[in-house]
Amino acid sequence: MPQHTMKVILLEKVPSLGEAGELVEVKEGYARNYLFPRGLAQEASKGNLRSLEQTQRTRRHKQDRLLQEAKQIKAQLEGKPVVLDVKAGDTGRLFGSVTGKNIAEAVRKQYNIKVDKKKIELAESLRTVGEHTVEIKLHPEVTVSIVVDVRGEGRG
Repeated sequence: MPQHTMKVILLEKVPSLGEAGELVEVKEGYARNYLFPRGLAQEASKGNLRSLEQTQRTRRHKQDRLLQEAKQIKAQLEGKPVVLDVKAGDTGRLFGSVTGKNIAEAVRKQYNIKVDKKKIELAESLRTVGEHTVEIKLHPEVTVSIVVDVRGEGRG
């Protein structure tokens, strides 16, 4: 008895089959008895394919826009120091530490640019006075290095 196959559009990631939005060919029984009832896929009808294409176009447009925004933010931040005044002891050791949240707030206050604190890549919190180079991953394709100038209060 021949196995019939059909094309389906995955609605969610299915391990060993594909990512959400992919068009794949599977055995008809697998689609009807497993994928469809669980909401993991839909039949690749003309209407569903048009809908998929529209969704992919919208997603690409959004990704292009996010990439352009990230490039603009990089251009605005590149080469500009971010200054933080923090309480420090005489040895230059901070009484607290500077975190991604502190850096994100300083960027927003000094340059009116909103940066997600989770995108600031710190191996560990900054604990000393001085200049520190910090990477901000604005987008999967765009990273900017900024200099964070940590100054002990009463210095500089």
